[in-house]
Amino acid sequence: MRRLARFAALLLVILAVDAHASRRVIVFVWDGMRPDAISEDDTPNLAALARQGTYFADNHSTYPTFTMVNASSFATGSFPGTIGFYGNRFWAPGASGFDAKGAPSDFASPVYTEDYAVLRALDDHWHHDLLEAPTLLERARKAGLKTAVVGKSGPAFLQDIHEGGVILDENVALPLAFAQRLTKAGYPLPANTVHAYDPDHFHLEPDNGTPTAPLPLVTMKDGSTTDASDGAGAPATPSNAFLMKAFLDYVLPVEKPDISFVWLRNPDGTEHSYGVGSPNFHLALRAQDELLGQLQAKLKSLGMDADTDLVIVSDHAHSNVAGPADLFPLRQIADGRVGRVDAEWGFSTSGAIRLADEMTHAGFKAFDGFGCIYAPVMSGLKADGAQLHPTRFDDDGRVCGKPGPYTTPSYKVPADLPNDAFVIAPNGGSEYLYLPSHDRARIVEAVRFLQSREMFGAIFVDARYGKIPGTLPLAAVHLENTRSPDIIVSYDFNADATVQGFKGTVYTSMSNERGMHGSFSPIDVHNMLLASGPDFRRNLRSELPSGNVDVAPTIAAVLKIDLGKPDGRVLREALEGHSPEGLSVKPADIATDTATGLDVRRVDGTPMNRSTYRFVLKTRQLSDNGKTYTYFDQAKAERLP
Repeated sequence: MRRLARFAALLLVILAVDAHASRRVIVFVWDGMRPDAISEDDTPNLAALARQGTYFADNHSTYPTFTMVNASSFATGSFPGTIGFYGNRFWAPGASGFDAKGAPSDFASPVYTEDYAVLRALDDHWHHDLLEAPTLLERARKAGLKTAVVGKSGPAFLQDIHEGGVILDENVALPLAFAQRLTKAGYPLPANTVHAYDPDHFHLEPDNGTPTAPLPLVTMKDGSTTDASDGAGAPATPSNAFLMKAFLDYVLPVEKPDISFVWLRNPDGTEHSYGVGSPNFHLALRAQDELLGQLQAKLKSLGMDADTDLVIVSDHAHSNVAGPADLFPLRQIADGRVGRVDAEWGFSTSGAIRLADEMTHAGFKAFDGFGCIYAPVMSGLKADGAQLHPTRFDDDGRVCGKPGPYTTPSYKVPADLPNDAFVIAPNGGSEYLYLPSHDRARIVEAVRFLQSREMFGAIFVDARYGKIPGTLPLAAVHLENTRSPDIIVSYDFNADATVQGFKGTVYTSMSNERGMHGSFSPIDVHNMLLASGPDFRRNLRSELPSGNVDVAPTIAAVLKIDLGKPDGRVLREALEGHSPEGLSVKPADIATDTATGLDVRRVDGTPMNRSTYRFVLKTRQLSDNGKTYTYFDQAKAERLP
């Protein structure tokens, strides 16, 4: 009987492989791509594909609109509340391990998860249940399919967190046998691969080099602020070219994966460094589109174009970092320095907020894990040219640990963390606040502080604290989990403000970056999704709402893979042989009650003559034969007298 059972199981695998043999799927992620950046000038290949296949005109990034949050949605088809994952940066005290460079990771502070070794350590910490749901690639292999992931460190690896297929990211090639095959085939490997293996069993070739190293950033005369006027090239372009070449010339034809994720850093890294609409932003788009053309040409030359479904998606969109123009007007850049005011075609000189610093000045104890930060421009240049946060100097290293300039002091997490202190995971467009004591009164005080500052937007709070005026529970946006922060707050945004020809600005965590995402702005939320191939309808522009959380269920349906019970839906309106009948959509906005008695202040500390706060969460509900799926469009704060 045992032999018969084993034979039956083997037969099922063989039949599954045979059933899927005529199909392969490649998911190509353009990190940070905005739908309105598709153009004939910068992205002709992408523009043509959007017309030829199915284009989803109302696609939604998972909130918070970070890379790693959306990587987990791609991997599982579910939201953070279901799977318990909150990257890019979150607090996981008690974990231990190393990063991709072989250095010990500091899990006493919020940890950055775009690193395969950090993800391994977190998976170990949570008993190999970092993602509390089955992944698409695990289920694909269970069905007898081969998988591959290539690309950006962190999100690519997360697709195959338990490492059952071949993996090549910016830091490592896994498993060892795959790394050895690449070397034998003449390919260099990411330089940090040496930290993944015992030196007795693995070494890099002497001429390996650093194929995934980015181009250096070009900064202004202050040595910290990037020169947004630079046009020397997108930082990730050489690395992306190497990764795509390895995929096209070796992984695809030799490893022959049935399902692949190729996740490349353009245009996101360039948007962060130089801003949306900058000269390097356009170069990043063109470089990425060229790689798409190479992928299409390779599929054709291998005879795979007719039986490959190509899904092109971004994890989120992207906004320029900026505060209100009446306080911080846009300015030109001249000779590496901030120049005169140019309200039409200038660059931003504001928008970076350090929440730990703001809360400390308001009487809270707060730590974000970072030392001194020197952001002389992006922390705010006022209309008269003065810095909102003046540059100070640590002459003897007592403040910052080493001599040098700074605009905000150190807020590293102390070894003996006070019980009433907040630990903040700064993530860019949204912040995570953790309170170890779980003191409701302290949570209410923090919420009222956030509501009284114009730079903060929608606020979501863990259900354990009950109803707090002007907030919604984390569960309202699929974020409630035993691992969730106590408070998640989106930075405020201006979806209509324009910088360098592109709409959308947002406040962000303190840094020198000129572009950011992660907020509940409609600019960050509405990202790109299109699909082309034998299983998708041609020449279709779908106006129905869709989301990144729907990608995995749709691929699973195409490949007849059992994904369990994901949060997302199958995008059947886009599939050949399926009808959109039974799908209906209606708006369903949710407004919080109103918090009153506030002393609302602007970012520069001046009073606003406002005393109330609430926010409105705009949603669209799609009904699919009786089952309802909610898509979140934006959440905007309102402050009134």
